[in-house]
Amino acid sequence: MSRTFTRFGPQPKTKIVQIGEHNIEFVEWKNIEELRRSMTPNGKIYGRKRLGTTAREQRLIAQAIKRARFMGLLPYTSATL
Repeated sequence: MSRTFTRFGPQPKTKIVQIGEHNIEFVEWKNIEELRRSMTPNGKIYGRKRLGTTAREQRLIAQAIKRARFMGLLPYTSATL
């Protein structure tokens, strides 16, 4: 993916899909497809700025991803190692 450069520098990266509407009460760790969109292909969790979530929502997403990793539903790293 190449980003176009303008006279004012690089264009900002687009935000990834938000997990849902704001004021999320609970993020289900079993919902793998939705959690996978919050991670890079290498297995890292995207930051708040990239996801467009609040601090509380980001903590819920991170906790759900960590639980899914522990249960073996998501990888800790990419399989290219």
